[in-house]
Amino acid sequence: MLKSILDGYRFCRPVRDNWTIVDTAGKLVQALAHGARVVPIEGSFDDALGIVREGAPRFRLTLVNSVNPHRIEGQKTGAFEIVDVLGDAPDVHCIPVGNAGNISAYWKGYLEYKEAGRSTKLPRMMGFQAAGAAPIVLGHPVENPETIATAIRIGNPASWYSATAAASESGGSITAVTDDEIMDAYTFLARQESIFCEAASSASVAGLIKQGVPEGSTVVCVLTGHGLKDPDLAIKAISVPSVIDLDLGSVLAEISL
Repeated sequence: MLKSILDGYRFCRPVRDNWTIVDTAGKLVQALAHGARVVPIEGSFDDALGIVREGAPRFRLTLVNSVNPHRIEGQKTGAFEIVDVLGDAPDVHCIPVGNAGNISAYWKGYLEYKEAGRSTKLPRMMGFQAAGAAPIVLGHPVENPETIATAIRIGNPASWYSATAAASESGGSITAVTDDEIMDAYTFLARQESIFCEAASSASVAGLIKQGVPEGSTVVCVLTGHGLKDPDLAIKAISVPSVIDLDLGSVLAEISL
């Protein structure tokens, strides 16, 4: 149904092994299932974004990225929902930062809801980049960003300045967390909170654990993607069980009964 109305194109970074898209395969399954044309390019996310930003206006294509103001308008409503559920804005809002549209959009939402009288305060916006892909933290673009958190593996965020404005205006910050810290939070969320998110999402919780907040604070951590968006990382993060013999004794021994 969707394909008959709209042609979709997805530009992504390839992985060199026989041009198999390994680190983004989970994210692309839905697009491929709906018939979108996926175009791997020789380069990074930033390279792909540069090409589509150049070509979109020339060929009357709609670029669905945080540089599109309609996307920010949609994303900001997440802040509305948070206030509606909590009854007011939180004290602290933790969020991963990749292309930096989310932190910008949520801050916009909080500002608008407070102006409309729907909340009485504004949160501190705390954004977290992966240490190997932390251009905002470093203060300059990163030519070859590297992190296990594929969704925030971005070296030159499109919404850089609006993100730093959100952090500054709110009294918050944008800092970095390591891949080890991200994976610790990833595992914690799955095993202790029953939330299976992708690694980039767990950066918000990793940052909260690392930075800490005053006791009694109301904190919201945004988890932006499901764990199945990056199934290969999930498989690497677990211990694959061994196959046992087909008899009750073996089963009971394996589960220590």
